[in-house]
Amino acid sequence: MEKTKFYRIKDEIRILGIDDASFNLYQDKKTMLIGAIFRGGSFLDGVLKTEVEIDGTDSTYQIIEMIKNTKHKDIRIIMLDGLGFAGFNLVDLELLFKETRLPVITVVRQMPNFDAIKSAIKNLENKEFYYNCIEKAGKPKQVETQPGKFIYIQYTGITFSDATKIVRLSSTRSLIPEPIRVAHLIATGVALGESRGGA
Repeated sequence: MEKTKFYRIKDEIRILGIDDASFNLYQDKKTMLIGAIFRGGSFLDGVLKTEVEIDGTDSTYQIIEMIKNTKHKDIRIIMLDGLGFAGFNLVDLELLFKETRLPVITVVRQMPNFDAIKSAIKNLENKEFYYNCIEKAGKPKQVETQPGKFIYIQYTGITFSDATKIVRLSSTRSLIPEPIRVAHLIATGVALGESRGGA
């Protein structure tokens, strides 16, 4: 697959971090996605919002539209808090990169249990779509963001070396990159009335 070439990664590279808001699985049909636009790991430049269906298949398209419609045209990287939002509304990383021309990095604290995930989705209506998203995303790789402490990333449209550099330079206050951490705080604050950690 084609990859974006970064001849020099600036400390204030514009990153869009995305996380979802809390929801009630038995009452809600949709939940919010919040995007936090950061300059590296230092400054918040803007906030975006969209909605996605719980256990649906529209997260990829909603993120694409959110990016295409924003006035912030200097975003260089999309960073996701995991591969899925709103339950099992998984993102097609290849399609997201193809439509936005922006490299995509997913970030998780621990290696996902793919056997458990595949078991959970085997009876869902959109299981083939979910399986396809998982396969195309590839196996997560370990990245050290604090001395002796690691997270895991998947990446599309970018080399592992460049993805690692971007994740490290934006992880200024915790193991998790600031665009993801702040998107999580905003999303939980709006949904619950008070922000919570744990992105």
